[in-house]
Amino acid sequence: MTDVTQAPHSPGAAMTEVRSRWGWFVALGAGLLVFGGIAFANLFLATVASIYYIGAMMLVGGLIQTVHAFKVKTWSRFAYWLLSGLLYAIAGFIFFSYPVLASAVVTLVFAVTLIVAGVLRIWVGFQARPEQGWGWIVAAGVLTLLTGIVVAVGWPVNSLWILGLLLAIDLVFQGWAFIAFGLALKSRR
Repeated sequence: MTDVTQAPHSPGAAMTEVRSRWGWFVALGAGLLVFGGIAFANLFLATVASIYYIGAMMLVGGLIQTVHAFKVKTWSRFAYWLLSGLLYAIAGFIFFSYPVLASAVVTLVFAVTLIVAGVLRIWVGFQARPEQGWGWIVAAGVLTLLTGIVVAVGWPVNSLWILGLLLAIDLVFQGWAFIAFGLALKSRR
């Protein structure tokens, strides 16, 4: 039931809109749980797949930037676009050639990313606060933040398997958090 007296962009109207989409939160959570289970099944493979995926995206991105440089070669920034594309492509090639080194670099970047994502998730959870289930979002953010700190402390020894493990853990926790939040939104409709 929507309150017609609310302004279209008011926080109350926004939460009413979010409540009406509770099923999307549950579906997102279920999908994240499935992918988390797949990653748990083989941590090394999940790590290697992550490294190769990142390498492929960097290689393709670098090639596209290099082609772009030649398409705009009359522009004064040609050298910048060319160098940027070549460096990106070389980085992608290095990911394929030296997956252990790439795993160490990505693990460190991943630790920093988890720390930042955890802080942001905590903030989002508190923003959703009077809604039931907001605590699940905060709890998931705290776990993500703590996981990032643990990874940073164990680096570089944990680089070969940790990406797969952390990917699996994060997917499972976020899956349960979104399911719980979506079901709490449903109960408030």
